[in-house]
Amino acid sequence: MFYAYLRGLVVFILWVVNGNAHYHNEENILDKDENYILVAPHRTFWDPVYMAFAARPKQFIFMAKKELFTNRLFAWWIKMCGAFPIDRENPSPDAIRYPVNVLKKKDRSLVMFPSGSRHSQDVKGGVAVIAKMAKVKIMPAAYTGPMTLKGLIAGERVDMNFGHPIDISDIKRMNDEGIVEVANRIQTEFNRLDAENAPYQTGKKRNILTYLYRIPLALVLIIVLLLTLIFTFIASFVWDPDKHKA
Repeated sequence: MFYAYLRGLVVFILWVVNGNAHYHNEENILDKDENYILVAPHRTFWDPVYMAFAARPKQFIFMAKKELFTNRLFAWWIKMCGAFPIDRENPSPDAIRYPVNVLKKKDRSLVMFPSGSRHSQDVKGGVAVIAKMAKVKIMPAAYTGPMTLKGLIAGERVDMNFGHPIDISDIKRMNDEGIVEVANRIQTEFNRLDAENAPYQTGKKRNILTYLYRIPLALVLIIVLLLTLIFTFIASFVWDPDKHKA
């Protein structure tokens, strides 16, 4: 329940701030009763929110670098959203074992950014290995839009596009050759989705008057955020997300 609340809250924040998001080919998203790995190039801090919102009511777990878990309140938030820490320098077996177990036995899917870092084009093998072990499909997506907070606030257009599910069951072994094949299939979809998004990005910004009616909503949002932060602070001492993982 708290996952859905936080997802809705962050999307509401993005709507008040930007209000110019567009979703394409949502019919390609796999059925909510089927688990899958939702992948995209990682381009901003907010593209995971748009992805997870479009795929609702499906809930997800997320890989996140361990450095994001140093702040008590923020760590509690992202853990409640399904995030689990990964040491990118020395990844443990749990980096594979935990998401595979969730995909096989739970009702949550996995969000991954196979490029490994924002703006990188290198597709890595983690997605391929997890998808093969869990026997799930890979659902590609691509975000195009503002890359900076300034652009987001200015109302630059956001386009979230979803590709065709990638079935890798025909790849018998996930050796170097198999991983390269999966990476090529993913990157091909990323390139196609980016090409589809490109014509939408005209650079035209919304009329500033369209934001006037959001002013009272922003005031309500500030109150909700304050109440949520107070609740989070108290709850972080009472509820340990690590003991109630998906």
